[in-house]
This record gives sequence, structure tokens and C-alpha cells, in this order.
Amino acid sequence: MNAGYVLSGWGILDEKGVVQLEWVDKMNQVIGYVENHLCGEIDTDKIAGIMACPFAIFQRFFVQVTGIPLSEYIRRRKLTCAAYELQNTSERIIDIAIKYGYESADTFSVAFKRMHGVAPNMARKPETNLKFFSRLNFTLIIKGVFEMDYQVAERKSFKVVGRRLVTPEGGGTWAVCKADGSYEKIQSFGKAGQETLGLCFGFDAEGRNDYMVGIECAADHQGFDSYMYPDLQWLIFSAEGKISENVLGNTWKRIHEEFLPQSKYRQSGYPTIESYKEWNLASDTCTVEIMIPIE
Repeated sequence: MNAGYVLSGWGILDEKGVVQLEWVDKMNQVIGYVENHLCGEIDTDKIAGIMACPFAIFQRFFVQVTGIPLSEYIRRRKLTCAAYELQNTSERIIDIAIKYGYESADTFSVAFKRMHGVAPNMARKPETNLKFFSRLNFTLIIKGVFEMDYQVAERKSFKVVGRRLVTPEGGGTWAVCKADGSYEKIQSFGKAGQETLGLCFGFDAEGRNDYMVGIECAADHQGFDSYMYPDLQWLIFSAEGKISENVLGNTWKRIHEEFLPQSKYRQSGYPTIESYKEWNLASDTCTVEIMIPIE
């Protein structure tokens, strides 16, 4: 392969023909750091330093690539290691609980049973079925066979008005807004046919999604939240296809796995936007623009 050619979405060849796997190395460094601190404090600033980006951006990126929040990965790894120690050591349950960050045997027992399906004391009995969640490892794979269409656009400052909630799942804010009637109210703030927007502010330490359902609107409305974007440059992608085939999630995954690692664009700290042009459950079709603010 000639120097300068793209090898994959994970890395490129530089002008000397040397494979640049910086992204893969950084991700594995983060996982290594997390694994070495499962029994202690995990410093988010350290992770941000490894990845050379704000931790909030890394959290959004991590969940899009792996399918789970970083906090959930850490929880599963802790409980996997705890199960091993219950099976292979004589340490007291309370000591193992405290070792992996649980304040009491009760809170540890609840978390352990939620993942493994049995109480911690049962893990020490023969023939007990337990779950194993392995350490993540990022490797070079060949991607980029299928093209991705995108555009870069500049927009003057604009305001989004809607409802912002922190929920356990990404779709939680949508469910709440559609259940209590606020979704229809939000749509009334805009013009006829105007797209509803989903703003993703990131994930908290427990893996909950800080998300806002809104619409572009110049005026504030009592009882609703608002967010003002400054003048920004945006990367815009289109996710179009079948809802049942997870076209939106797959497009996000390709952006983070293929496009951003090898492009010159860097995501800024402002929330990303999903602009819903169509979302029809009856016909199983959707068209969603993904808007990423860049530096």
C-alpha cells in the first residue's frame, strides 16, 4: 500500500508508510487505566488527558462505539472480578464489597444479584452459574468500504426550546415528553413541519443520559428549558433507512469508528443534535440528520 493511503477507520498511513494507530492505542490505554483502578478512584481528568479531549465528549463517543456507557462497563468489570474473588478466595463478602467501591454488603448484594442473578454467598457454592464480562480490547480492523456522505456548514447562533431531562436510557426523555403531552407543546413552538431536535449533553457518572427534546425557537416559554448555541461550524450526516435495523445507531457508530478518527475535524464541547425529519414507526422508516459541532 502506498504511503498516504487510508488503511481503515482506525488508522492511516503517514507519508513514510508508517501505520498510525494512535486512536487504538489511546483507547487501550484508557481501558488499561480503568482496569488498574477498578479497586480505587478513576480520575476522569486522567482519561481526558489520555484521549486529548474533554471527558464529556469521550463519554458520548464511548457509548456510541461500544453500546454501553463507560460507567456501566466499569460496573460490570468490577462485579466480574468480585465474582472471581468470591469463588477463589476466602475473603469476607463485606471486604470484597468495599474493595470494589460498595459502601455496604447490602448495596453490593443488590448490584451483584442484578448482574449475576444470584446473591454473593451463592457464588461460593459449586455449579452456580455466573456471568463474565471481559476486558475490552480495541484492535485494527478493516473499515471504510462503504462511503459516507457528509457536509460542513456554518450556522449563526440559534436557540432550542424544549424539555431537558437526565434519564437512565437514551430514549427516556422522548418517552416522558410523549407520555405527558409536552412533545406536542414543544412542536407548537415552531413552524408547521419544523423538525424536532434531540440534544445530547452527555452521560453522568451513573451512565444516565442528559438529553433535551426541543425545537428551534427564538422565544423562551415558561416551564420549558432553553439552550443557546453560539456561531458554530457543523458536520452533518444523514441516517436514512429502517428503524428496526437501528440505522440511527449504526450511523453514529460509523461516525465515531470510521470518520472522526481519521478526519481532521475535532468535535467541540457543545451538545450534538439529532434533527428528526421523519420517524415513522408504522412504515418502519426514518430520516435523521446528525449534527456535530466542530472546532
